Amino acid sequence: MTINGKKLNIGLKRRVDVRFWNSQKQRINGKSEKVRKINQYLDEVYAKLFQCYQELRSENKPITPQTIKSRYTGDDKIGHYTLRDIIECHNTSMFEKLHGNTSRLYLTSQKYILLFVKKKYKVDDFELASLDYTFILNFESFLRTYSPQHYKKRIGNNAVMKHIQRLRRMVSLAYQLEWIDRDPFVKFKQKLTPTYRGFLTPEELKQIEELQIESTRLKLAKDLFVFSCYTGISYIDVMLLTNESLVLGLDKTYLIMTK
Repeated sequence: MTINGKKLNIGLKRRVDVRFWNSQKQRINGKSEKVRKINQYLDEVYAKLFQCYQELRSENKPITPQTIKSRYTGDDKIGHYTLRDIIECHNTSMFEKLHGNTSRLYLTSQKYILLFVKKKYKVDDFELASLDYTFILNFESFLRTYSPQHYKKRIGNNAVMKHIQRLRRMVSLAYQLEWIDRDPFVKFKQKLTPTYRGFLTPEELKQIEELQIESTRLKLAKDLFVFSCYTGISYIDVMLLTNESLVLGLDKTYLIMTK
């Protein structure tokens, strides 16, 4: 089966001479009784797979080669869904509702989850029913000792907690979908470290304003930062401003109008 570029094979326990296989029709050439029975069996399998596809779609459940196979074999019960299944389900159902930056953060967390499974359990996927408190603690330990290639040091505590928080939200989705019958996060306590951002003195802000930068990109970043300092507008809101946001007030001074 191939769905959205993802493939999965199902062995049907039938043998056929490759010389008589019609790859275009996906059936055997010939008119013998044996050929007729195998082709009929293939038709029945195809019809049942398509029925499984239609059932999953009508039930608003994720449609992947794995979920269709599970429905076909009768294994689509609690305990047969995996991390990859819930990741795909989450991304399909939630990414349209999330901000682009949030979606990218989820993709990073998902990459770490699957990398942890690969390194710790030597497998490419992991059954949701096997998730437990120990899995979460091991994942936390993995994150605290892992150094990403694009980063010069290990992942900080709050970033570790954020990755676990995203895993928790996906597992909660699986629980709500009744893919698992218990929440492995019941005992887990999140440990965030309070952070306090410093502020610039007028002298420090002046130094930044007068800083000479040749890079056009960094010069723009500096201007945006200084603009935010004087207006109190956050970076994300500054990026939403347009020419129409600048209006002339009643006192003949320009104002920034935004929501």
